[in-house]
Amino acid sequence: MTQGHHCLADPAIPRAPENCDGIRMGKIVAGQYLSLDGVTESGWTGLAPAISPTDPHTGPYFNDPQVQQAVGTLMAGNDAMLLGRTTYENLKGFFTSQSGPYFDAVNAMPKYVVSTTLESADWNNTTVLRDGPIKEIAALKDRHQQIGIGGSGTLVRELIAEDLLDELLLLVFPLILGGPGVRFFTADQQPAAFTLTDCTSLDCGVVALTYSRQDVSA
Repeated sequence: MTQGHHCLADPAIPRAPENCDGIRMGKIVAGQYLSLDGVTESGWTGLAPAISPTDPHTGPYFNDPQVQQAVGTLMAGNDAMLLGRTTYENLKGFFTSQSGPYFDAVNAMPKYVVSTTLESADWNNTTVLRDGPIKEIAALKDRHQQIGIGGSGTLVRELIAEDLLDELLLLVFPLILGGPGVRFFTADQQPAAFTLTDCTSLDCGVVALTYSRQDVSA
């Protein structure tokens, strides 16, 4: 994954989802930046402190090369992206204004936006999922090998509740942010069981925790 110090983790093999015919399906993976007190608020909301490349508290960790490598490793396996509306609107401007192999690959990649209010999706190769998005998201596993989610905390929580999230990467910053920032997990979150499959302590103090959803049917 990245250079760093590995913690103890269960080397369990992540579950391989199967459809009703026993055919292996794709998986949905999500990555989240997180403070020690659970803040996942992004800088574009205007709140501070926030987890943002320009925030004086979190910026040095956000921009750390090992942290960026961890994110890049996760995204490298994606052949599609799944986004909430707010994340989509903010990432669109960032990626479409730049070029290069990485940006070109993301701009060309199939993207799916879950929203009932988004009127247009003009980022290349984007489909809006409006009606029955949970069923539509489940069907995407038959079409893609790995569907990646960056940010989009509300969407990630919904997928956890629906048992559709297969892997979760938490990049935990060694900071307590306090303040009014949105926490990743909320009081009404449905219970879910995960297995820690990788734990890496990066040199900057960020801990990368990879969890795979436990197969409750096993």
